[in-house]
Amino acid sequence: MADIPNAQDPGVAGAQGGARVALLTQHGKEALLAPLLADSLGWVLAHVTGFDTDTLGTFTREVPRPGSQLEAARAKARKGMELSGCPRGLASEGAFVPDPASGLFPWNIELLVLVDDILGVEVVGIAQGLACNQTGVVADWAAAERLALEAGFPTHWLVVRPNGEDDPRVIKGIASWPALRTAFEAAQAQSDGGLVWLESDLRAMANPSRQAVIVQAGHDLVRRWRSLCPVCAAPGFWPVAVVRGLPCAACGTPTRERQGELWACVRCTHTLERALTGAQRADPSRCDRCNP
Repeated sequence: MADIPNAQDPGVAGAQGGARVALLTQHGKEALLAPLLADSLGWVLAHVTGFDTDTLGTFTREVPRPGSQLEAARAKARKGMELSGCPRGLASEGAFVPDPASGLFPWNIELLVLVDDILGVEVVGIAQGLACNQTGVVADWAAAERLALEAGFPTHWLVVRPNGEDDPRVIKGIASWPALRTAFEAAQAQSDGGLVWLESDLRAMANPSRQAVIVQAGHDLVRRWRSLCPVCAAPGFWPVAVVRGLPCAACGTPTRERQGELWACVRCTHTLERALTGAQRADPSRCDRCNP
């Protein structure tokens, strides 16, 4: 990949060193992101409270998330800006899905959205990786212990319900063996048939595996913020699409192999196609003409 532009612009520089950025969270994300953003960009992260972010959706499904992952993160950023009076807001939103390769393993996608009303930009960092997201129904304490160990407990917290995954009687924040035993017995007493549902607590402060992905998303946000548009110097100049058509080494016909990337500014209309470094011709085995 070609070098990322990093032009200097007074407006952008002013948005870095000493900038105050609002972060609305009740799940400890400020401890993950404040040191990274201070060291990398000189930002001062202002932790905003006074709003229950669970009203925008919960991993335990009592409150479904309205809209997309990006829309939820943007809403949090805007709410933090509103509550703090800060013109810049940062927010994180996670999602858990099957892994994209096999669909067999839990997968965590984290988005970090930085909204800057001074520069008129929105920059998004993203990271993803294997998740610690275990679920299961158990009928006795020995089975509960086994599932808990598989879920990385007690480093990774747990959630307990009677009966099954849709029971609304949720016990959250279980972070010790005595607390798990108490919650298990309480849920079993409420259960119709003695069955208890266990699941990973996916809130940021409860799941170190997720914390690591959030930090990775923070690093990605920093890289994107530092990448400035060569025309208007706004941060967030980044690839938005793959350009295909690498010519076949044998016949020269354009193939479906990647030959470049389309970069775009998040503020102005400037786009730029950049060639990828590496192979200049595609292997004939990837050519629809040579290998139909």
